[in-house]
Amino acid sequence: MASRVMALFGRREVVQTAEVEAAALRSDRFRQEREGDWRRLDAIVTAMEKGRLRRLSDADVLDLPALYRTAASSLAIARETSLDAATLAYLEALVQRAWFQVYGPRSSLAVWLRQFLGGGWSAAVRAIWVDILIALAVMITGTVAGWLLVAHDPGWYYALVPQDFLDARVPGASREVLQGTLFGQDKQDGMSVFAAYLFSNNAQVAILAFALGFAFGVPSLLLLVQNTATLGAMLWLYHGRGLTLDLVGWLAVHGTTELSAILLAGAAGLHVGRAMAFPGQRSILAAAQENGRRAALVMTGVVLMLIAAAMLEGFARQLIVDTPTRLGIGLFMLLFWISYFVTFGRRGAEMGAEP
Repeated sequence: MASRVMALFGRREVVQTAEVEAAALRSDRFRQEREGDWRRLDAIVTAMEKGRLRRLSDADVLDLPALYRTAASSLAIARETSLDAATLAYLEALVQRAWFQVYGPRSSLAVWLRQFLGGGWSAAVRAIWVDILIALAVMITGTVAGWLLVAHDPGWYYALVPQDFLDARVPGASREVLQGTLFGQDKQDGMSVFAAYLFSNNAQVAILAFALGFAFGVPSLLLLVQNTATLGAMLWLYHGRGLTLDLVGWLAVHGTTELSAILLAGAAGLHVGRAMAFPGQRSILAAAQENGRRAALVMTGVVLMLIAAAMLEGFARQLIVDTPTRLGIGLFMLLFWISYFVTFGRRGAEMGAEP
């Protein structure tokens, strides 16, 4: 009995050894048949990664796509047949590197930024003009609604305005107190906190307005209404003491840039939501992908606008204390953004911003 068991184990060891040797033979043969193409592809990719494209021959450049497809096919076979781990790891790394050279971006960050600012961003914004008009109408409606609600019942002020704003800026405050929040030197620390809160809040609103666009754009529009209702309530408060223009000037320095960024973010979110709600002849996924790429391009610019608004809030608003100059800066920035988006880069590259 023991001899039979030993014989059985011996046969299994022989079979396993034969299987291992056969697998190794298949792996070696597989590698030998294709290794020449892999090495050539590796050499071409390495030269391109090191910026030595001029040293490559025309044949190497022309053969790159075919060599990449051959390596990708070899990788698929290696995975299916469970070849040795070393071959599999080598092919995975080679195919990944080759993919970036065949299909990856062809321009550097500086080139991309020049194309982006030179027409790509403005073209993307122009392509979503319908969504911008809808978002603008919603923001105006929210501002008016906030004003009317507080005018009808001042108790709404405490519901619309965040608690962080409720220091001296409350219904019943005198003109001198409210004016001091805009111009009083003893209130500058508090107003700096107020301005920082405005920027932080508006940045969050911009990001959320875009991110929530996937729900057919409805949450994006509601967020715009909520944010601008707060603005309407504040305008009502200062208007009651004859300080409307002073408040607008205080906000305009950075507000025209900041509110424009929120407008574009809301429009970008709505652009994605409209594509999902009304895909037309496209599938919902294809429509969302197409509009999403365009909206993402717009949002990249929104980030730059928010940075610009932070610079204006941190320096210009703090240094300038007279209303006419504040209004002038705000108006200049508003006209700058409008002229840039409407006219700039019409003859340049559209960067995928087709309507």
